[in-house]
Amino acid sequence: MSELENTTVDAILDRALQRYNISTAEALVLLQQKDTDAIASIQKTADLLRRRQSGDTVTYVINRNINFTNICEQHCSFCAFRRNEGDEGAFWLDAAQIQEKATDAVRRDATEICMQGGLNVQAKLNGKSLSYYLQLVKTIKNKFPQLHLHAFSPQEIEFIARQDNLSFSYVISALRDAGVGSMPGTAAEVLDDAVRRVICPEKIDSATWLEIVGTAHRLGLPTTSTMLCGHIETAMQQALHLEKVRSLQQTAINNNYPAHITEFILLPFVGQDAPAPLRSRVGRDQPVLADTLLLTAVSRIFLGNLIPNHQPSWVKLGLAGATEALRWGCNDIGGTLMEEHITTMAGAVGGGCQSVEDLQNAIGSLGRTYQQRDTIYRFLGVDKFAAIS
Repeated sequence: MSELENTTVDAILDRALQRYNISTAEALVLLQQKDTDAIASIQKTADLLRRRQSGDTVTYVINRNINFTNICEQHCSFCAFRRNEGDEGAFWLDAAQIQEKATDAVRRDATEICMQGGLNVQAKLNGKSLSYYLQLVKTIKNKFPQLHLHAFSPQEIEFIARQDNLSFSYVISALRDAGVGSMPGTAAEVLDDAVRRVICPEKIDSATWLEIVGTAHRLGLPTTSTMLCGHIETAMQQALHLEKVRSLQQTAINNNYPAHITEFILLPFVGQDAPAPLRSRVGRDQPVLADTLLLTAVSRIFLGNLIPNHQPSWVKLGLAGATEALRWGCNDIGGTLMEEHITTMAGAVGGGCQSVEDLQNAIGSLGRTYQQRDTIYRFLGVDKFAAIS
């Protein structure tokens, strides 16, 4: 690395350590680094900022993932999960099956159900899409009111609104009032429409995703935020995605909205069983850990002042990779999930379930303390657990 490049990286990292928000151009400089010393400095800075912004305790949530159907009207080029009705492997859970899964989650001390599914045009009650989704909520909340329901992505909100000719705010308010506690920030993929036209041309555009998440914040529904990374997007497109997420959070803060983004999660592309055209274009089946870790660190540096909670995906990276990400800016290791279909059907190596003990042991292997949390990052229990020696 030349002396000028080194000075540039050092100056950017110094600004971040002085608690300034770095610019999108500066994030791009960091993302483009190949020099091992520069990357080591980025990792060290991200780890230090994580300690300042979120502390040394690593959190986790006991949750269950319920994908209620994989029948979907759309054809995203990265998705191995979707099926047409009648296809082999297509499923659509009924109320009894969903209640059975929720009952099992409560038996295993879950505090959260994360529920998402395909966009099934037949999923209506009395001819209305919203009525069907409200019934899904009641199926869980009527029996288990104590469970936090983290449910229905911005894409699902748009789908319901489009099917029933309703506004986004009406749909979000109705789901919130029925018992949805927060919205997954999935379907973001990469918030760049040139990328979206290739990987998810039938999905909502970037502006619509941002509008729906911003509306949720205004209506008091917390959300998460994500990025599907490591496929065809460029470093610049990654940096612009981070810029849009940070701006969205800044808007919620500036306007004193009752809810914000609670966490940022990188979702590296798994191509092993994904549709062939994108898989062949990307040219590999599993994420490149080093690339994901650098993006993890830059995400912490860029977003951490406004979004202090960062989480890796053990489903996509494996538990060892997710544990390493805790050294690159992440302060949370995610949830137990209990079952996961969307990524495992794409050929992910991480599995669909982790025990609490596995998550605790992974955290403890770094000499860090661990603590159970709820969906919106409140600690559960009085005492933090001691790290494993």
